[in-house]
Amino acid sequence: MQSKFIVHPDSLSIEKEIEKAVNSFDSHSQILGDAERNVIKVVTIRGNQYAIKSFKIPNIVNQIAYRFIRKSKAERSFIFASKLMELGIQTPKAVAYKLETTPFLFKRSYYVSELLDADLMYRDLTNDFSIDDYDDILRAFTRFTFKLHQNKINFLDHSPGNTLIKRTKGGYDFYLVDLNRMKFEEMDFDTRVKNFAKLTIHKSMVKIMSNEYAICSRENENEIYELMWRYTEEFQSRYYRKDRLKKKILFWRKR
Repeated sequence: MQSKFIVHPDSLSIEKEIEKAVNSFDSHSQILGDAERNVIKVVTIRGNQYAIKSFKIPNIVNQIAYRFIRKSKAERSFIFASKLMELGIQTPKAVAYKLETTPFLFKRSYYVSELLDADLMYRDLTNDFSIDDYDDILRAFTRFTFKLHQNKINFLDHSPGNTLIKRTKGGYDFYLVDLNRMKFEEMDFDTRVKNFAKLTIHKSMVKIMSNEYAICSRENENEIYELMWRYTEEFQSRYYRKDRLKKKILFWRKR
């Protein structure tokens, strides 16, 4: 097995400790999140906490693609984190990544970032409508998304679990996570609105976001709302159709 370990220039002082932590990933016990597909573990180095994300070994087609054609999810996360910071978009600071390969196949990869102590994530807004500053947060999040679009950032995984939120004296800071799927490109009106499709199933939230996005973009609010809700419904329909199909195909795993 061959390996490649790259550390961010700002983290060279802890390079050996980070590499050791990644190499002993399986021995770490503190798991972050549900660990359904990829596993995130928390480690402490010199009093600071870091998140190590282990990406599952891809299917055989992607093992070949990631070995010879495409950059891995870990490497893309590392590159995109730096790009976002350059554009003034916050994300937990990238620290390092590691790739494991054979001469012909890609196997496992790891991405390391600083652990962010967030107050909440966007998902909380979809589950708890009693949050005191709920409306303010949702509107600020919409302005944040508009800022992404203005900076030509098409975050393809713009979904409830991928934005962390910190309250500040001046308002709110938003941090993107799960960075491996994004494009840096000019987006037309339709693509921008479609970028909201994965964020909620609640019409009340879509109404607030479409109103705030209309204020930011100076586009027609009714047109934004109708388009945003249509894309939301289309995404939900595809999602549950795919989920039902997956359950039928993989029913044997429950036995």
